[in-house]
Amino acid sequence: MQRRDFSRSLLAAGTTALAATGGLTLTPALAQRVGPKEGTDFVRLARPAPVETPASQVEVVEFFAYSCVHCFNFEPLFDEWLKKKPAHVNVRRMPVAFSPAFVPMQRLYFTLEAMNLVERLHRKVFQAIHVDRQQLTAAPVITAWVEKQGGVDMARFNGLFNGAAAGLATKATQLQDAYKVEGTPSLGVAGRYYVNGQGPRTLVVADALIAEVRKA
Repeated sequence: MQRRDFSRSLLAAGTTALAATGGLTLTPALAQRVGPKEGTDFVRLARPAPVETPASQVEVVEFFAYSCVHCFNFEPLFDEWLKKKPAHVNVRRMPVAFSPAFVPMQRLYFTLEAMNLVERLHRKVFQAIHVDRQQLTAAPVITAWVEKQGGVDMARFNGLFNGAAAGLATKATQLQDAYKVEGTPSLGVAGRYYVNGQGPRTLVVADALIAEVRKA
């Protein structure tokens, strides 16, 4: 979803995922037969973005927003890609903020990450928003939802959500700006390339760029 669309749709985040499957129609088999084109499938950054991965690895950043239905659709594809990625590829998830309204959702992700709850609750957040139509866009609603999941240390959750996660959210927005992210889902590769969302083809393009980085 593009930045301009988010400003109109954030509060309508409960839209069902079935309404947006058009962005996922290109199969990987078809995408593999079409080489990625600079300027169309990816952008080469004029100024490298910062990376936190050793030089021996290739960093891939997934830019997403919980309120983005296209991200909800993309997540199963990305999860399957994660299972098969080479060991030399290091992946970081990065929630975006196209306005201050996104910040609570950014902080939610970073709190889940700090508490090792991403595997358990990350997909459930998407499910809550896009299937159950819950508007998890404000701190009180988010906290109440997390508490209902059970087994979460809420004192620690609240401490992180209101503390360290705020700083991480600011840092995430800085990386988003460094990659000049205009929509989600999208990927950053090695601090050099930005890949706009193209359904399954997004990952095919990423694979090609990863291979290019490894050859350099």
